[in-house]
Amino acid sequence: ESLPMQQLCDRIRRIADSGVSVLISGESGTGKELVAKALHTQGSRQGHPFVAVNCAAIPESLLESELFGHTRGAFTDAKAPRKGLFQQAHGGTLFLDEISAFPLSLQPKLLRALVERRLRPVGADQEIPFDVRVIAATNRDLETAVEKERFREDLFFRINVVQIDLPPLRSRGTDVLLLAQHYLSHFAGRSGKHVMRMSHAVAEKLLSYTWPGNVRELRNAIEHAVALTRY
Repeated sequence: ESLPMQQLCDRIRRIADSGVSVLISGESGTGKELVAKALHTQGSRQGHPFVAVNCAAIPESLLESELFGHTRGAFTDAKAPRKGLFQQAHGGTLFLDEISAFPLSLQPKLLRALVERRLRPVGADQEIPFDVRVIAATNRDLETAVEKERFREDLFFRINVVQIDLPPLRSRGTDVLLLAQHYLSHFAGRSGKHVMRMSHAVAEKLLSYTWPGNVRELRNAIEHAVALTRY
């Protein structure tokens, strides 16, 4: 219900159908993937795949094959051809989380694919067209990475047609209580506990804390509290 979140929801509604590339920025734990899913489900691609990949979680040696696919025999363990995530997301949305960790050596290939809307699987001779909306996310300052030549400027402009900045939980006022109550009901119901509400003292503590881990930290705190309750 906070003003920053109302503005965020309005921005999502305005661009969901546009199909433009979106860069979602925000601190860790603010819900960047939830925003990406909202853009997908509220747009015209909602009936098609939503495919997410964490660029920081895949070794550089495997990321090219993971995204673009490969042909049989392209490398030692390539015993069969495999569609990459771009092809798997065809018609839908590909969410590139932690885009700041994308290897510099692969950025030219990603840029070409986004510009040409075609990709070449590892080991292939021909390019394949694809139809995918790309949404990227980062918790780091990509503009600084561009200045330090750790991220290509032309790729930055390609993925940053529209930028969405997620507000940290500490700037969302009493939203923290709404979220806490939501998680309280969720975890109490899942564990069979009968705790239904928070005391005034607990609410004051939730409001006064700065939540450096944002919504993810709040979720963990409420799950922890419900687990320890005797009722």
